[in-house]
Amino acid sequence: MRVTSVIAAVAALGAAGSASAVSYLFEFPIDGLQEAPVPVVTPGTGFGSVAYDDITNVLSWTITYSGLIGTPTVAHFHGPAPVGVAALVRLDLVALSGGSIASPMVGMTMISQASEQELLDGLWYVNIHSTHRPGGEIRGQVVPAPGALALLGLGGLVSVRRRR
Repeated sequence: MRVTSVIAAVAALGAAGSASAVSYLFEFPIDGLQEAPVPVVTPGTGFGSVAYDDITNVLSWTITYSGLIGTPTVAHFHGPAPVGVAALVRLDLVALSGGSIASPMVGMTMISQASEQELLDGLWYVNIHSTHRPGGEIRGQVVPAPGALALLGLGGLVSVRRRR
């Protein structure tokens, strides 16, 4: 739970340090049907919750999963790629989540401006690999939380005003 405390502390500092920061929330299902280039039939499922602060460039996440056919081996953020397309690894979730592949994976890191743009353009996905499917058993495209779509539009206006 130490990672959770660190995430909370960074979030609090970010909120206190800048009133004009835009925080983005992404929530998405993770399943075998999203695997690319060929969907995987598996009972495995998961859920991703990702937050991003555009001032501190801190990306934080909680990734849960269960029901994989194989033993989980690695997990990554991949990008840039739209739905149905495979891409290179951007971040090693296991290494950045305390070295454990166990669910839930909780972690945080800073990302570059180029990575920020890929993320905000919906071109990142989470892939959980297993012994059953070394190329990935379940995948989830990192997309805005359903209730956040309107807020993202408003946040874009705030962001444009702030950057002038």
